Amino acid sequence: MRLRSGVFASSCLLMEALGVALFLRGFFPVPIRSLSRREVRGDPPAEPAPSGPGMVSNWTKIPPPLFKKVVIVLIDALRDDFVFGSKGKQFMPYTAQAVEKGTSYSFIAEAKPPTVTMPRIKALMTGSIPGFIDVIMNLNSPALLDDNLIWQAKTSGKRIIFYGDDTWVKLFPKYFVEYDGTTSFFVSDFTEVDNNVTRHLDRVLKREDWDLLILHYLGLDHIGHMTGPNSPLVGPKLNEMDNILKKIHTSLISKEEASLPNLLVVCGDHGMSETGSHGGSSEGEVRTPLLFISSAFEKRSASTLAVCLGLPIPRNSVGKLIWPVVGGKTMREQLRFVHLNGFQLSRLLQENTPVYEKESDPGYEHFKIAEKSHGNWIKLYLEGNNSEILLNFGKKILKQYLEALKTLSSSLSKQVAQYDVYSMLVGAVIIMEVLLLLLLSIPKALSSRAEFEVPLSPPLFSLLFYLICLVLCAVHVIVCTSAESLCYFCSLSWLTAVGVIMLISVLMCGILSTIARVFENSRLPLKNPVVSSSNWSEIDLLIVTGTLVHVLSLGASSFIEEEHQTWYFLINTLCLVLCQELCRNNFLLKEWDPQHSTAVKRNFDRIGEVSECKNIDMLGTRNSKLGKTTSSAEFIKDSDKWISLASPWIILICCRLLRSLNQTGVQWAHRPDFGHWLTSSEHKSELSFLAAVSLLMVFFLVQRRCSLVSKIAMALGLLGVYSYRAAIGNVIFPWQHDSQDISKNLKNVCNYKEKCAGIIQHICTSVQLYKTIMTKYIWRPLNCDATQITIMHYWFGQAFFYFQGNSNGLATVDVTAGFVGLESYLEIPAVFLTAFATYAGPLLWAIHLLCYLSSEDSRNSVAVSHGSFCYALMRSIPVAIYIVLVTGLRYHLFIWSVFSPKLLYEGVHVFITTAICLFFTAMDQNHSHKVQD
Repeated sequence: MRLRSGVFASSCLLMEALGVALFLRGFFPVPIRSLSRREVRGDPPAEPAPSGPGMVSNWTKIPPPLFKKVVIVLIDALRDDFVFGSKGKQFMPYTAQAVEKGTSYSFIAEAKPPTVTMPRIKALMTGSIPGFIDVIMNLNSPALLDDNLIWQAKTSGKRIIFYGDDTWVKLFPKYFVEYDGTTSFFVSDFTEVDNNVTRHLDRVLKREDWDLLILHYLGLDHIGHMTGPNSPLVGPKLNEMDNILKKIHTSLISKEEASLPNLLVVCGDHGMSETGSHGGSSEGEVRTPLLFISSAFEKRSASTLAVCLGLPIPRNSVGKLIWPVVGGKTMREQLRFVHLNGFQLSRLLQENTPVYEKESDPGYEHFKIAEKSHGNWIKLYLEGNNSEILLNFGKKILKQYLEALKTLSSSLSKQVAQYDVYSMLVGAVIIMEVLLLLLLSIPKALSSRAEFEVPLSPPLFSLLFYLICLVLCAVHVIVCTSAESLCYFCSLSWLTAVGVIMLISVLMCGILSTIARVFENSRLPLKNPVVSSSNWSEIDLLIVTGTLVHVLSLGASSFIEEEHQTWYFLINTLCLVLCQELCRNNFLLKEWDPQHSTAVKRNFDRIGEVSECKNIDMLGTRNSKLGKTTSSAEFIKDSDKWISLASPWIILICCRLLRSLNQTGVQWAHRPDFGHWLTSSEHKSELSFLAAVSLLMVFFLVQRRCSLVSKIAMALGLLGVYSYRAAIGNVIFPWQHDSQDISKNLKNVCNYKEKCAGIIQHICTSVQLYKTIMTKYIWRPLNCDATQITIMHYWFGQAFFYFQGNSNGLATVDVTAGFVGLESYLEIPAVFLTAFATYAGPLLWAIHLLCYLSSEDSRNSVAVSHGSFCYALMRSIPVAIYIVLVTGLRYHLFIWSVFSPKLLYEGVHVFITTAICLFFTAMDQNHSHKVQD
């Protein structure tokens, strides 16, 4: 079967995408789970039995609730310094007073990444550590089937009311006696999203027909996404939240009974980074306040909330009691609480750990020792011993229990890294096979014909193929029947699993067949070598060295956090090497290499001819003016040489300006950048001027080859873009001096929304400018081939990804881009716009690559096939090596904060590259059919 290079590359990427999907499914761990929810209900454990004969404790029930009514106010993206810092004292005086005067217990809670809403709600209600893959499911939350606090409360007859983020309604359907959900993803809304919650308060607080009230406010999170944590809008929003807390607390105090007080819980699901986003593991994103406010605390986790409500602790909870909340009870009650918590943690450890490991776990040993001492204490207590010795003995047991809880919780938290190694291995094998096949196919794929024969018959009907299939099927049966935990690949149907096994076998046979042909050809005399034996140029050496250096840098967490620096260094070095090549071609080789000089002169003559034709076309020059045109053409040829020499330096200057547009990474992300300065309300005139200039540059750089109708349509379209931005208040018309006509919601944005769309517009302008300079003055004079040009496009696409302000952290994904032009939340357009905005840089460079290689068909008819193959190879090398590295580093300290987000980015990039190469191949095939016709 004969395939072109582009078709072969696209097929390889499709198989690689399958391998990446399998690896991701296996890498992100299966959460720790106890029994199914149906089996949860049962009798709680009794107090430890006294050692004496005939003595049995009569306390076998769940302790009664500590509070009558509980109100949970979850303020989305509430950072700890918003309450405990200077902003808290200034904008939340009532809450700050409650903390200072001792009517509350306040803590700083540390959220585990990923710090996005849905996983954090699951963590709060189940006490478990959410899986990292939950960040993908955040957009469409399925119902939570694990044991959780809401289900326990509903089963126990508690009446629950909820208002706020509709993620709760999706996670806990049919559990609330009354609810009103609001869409959490429409981040342009700062006011209505919170007013929709507050409007119910006065009516609900007067009623007595509820036990648990949950309020989830989203306005602060939306302000953070749009304007950042230092926005002037943050203070008024915090003050609004403080007044709401004051109203709730005052109402709860007025309705308290002597027997049971009420409780107000104030918390955040996650924090906020210095750029206003979240999802990563920076200090601002993981540190959130946790306040328990009640008159019961006048002295001065899911587990704690369960105890407060008199409910069983969720079976999958890995948390321990917040001790001060229950510390005011009697010694017997305190011991009862910690014993219930310890029993639940030890049972969870027992169900998720082999027996021999459980018995040797220090937390389990400490718990058993404390439980035995607790039984002796119960014996003394039932005998009526109320001496000081009994109290001190109880304090000692309490200390033992707390130490055991701490160790057990730590042991269970570490087990979150339970990897599906079998699925990871299957995915990694497919990826490595595809990479090896691409590497072995380089000579044929990049040959002058860009096609090669793919022998399907030998792999599919050879004895080796059947032997490999048989061995892999046997391994699959052994693994799936002996594994203690179910693997994802084992859960697939046998037809699907055998199909994947056959794919692996075919790839292996193809690799062996290719290697055999290489050895066979190496023994034959070379008549028409595919690859020239000429020496590599500096550009080739830089491309190979730069690729290897970048791939090896992925093994260090600091290099991943600051990967943008690697790409900035590579493109800067590339510009210097291009400058050296241009100088050599124009000056150094002119005297002793006449042939090379003639070739260079021919390239510049071609540029001059193009310019000459354009001048004739534009000026309408007639035959009587041919002499002037000829002299003008000679001047253009000479000036083009100097412009060509200056082009790499112009590109370097532009790259430096683009670097200052956005601070990214970790080390310097908090520092101000040109983008924030430009989008501030004080610099709207400068932003308007820059936007207008960018649109004009796009028009003049693109319109040269367009018809008159296309030029008019493009001009009207670009004018419409500017008019839309002016209508919503991002930019101004020259005659407009204020923005009084802007709508209330968009006025609050303070021009920050323009940052995303404006930066994409500037990126588009920059790509178009780079295209014109590099095509005319660098690639054509140097006579670069399709391989070199493709890799340069790939490098610049990667650099522009970081120029946009992106990084390898989830917090830099700008969700505001998904709502440009939308009046309400629409999931598919929002996801598409967000993904397109995130990868706008690489996509624009890929589109330009296709346009450039297609325009070069007259010179090289296989340019698009070469480009598609090189693009696939450049994506396959880093993803394959990184998968090997991340597998070896899966127990690294920064695996969830650094390496896992980068793995998600690499996976998404593979899928996008697959789509790009498929598009390249389709366009190439379409063009080939037209040429044949």
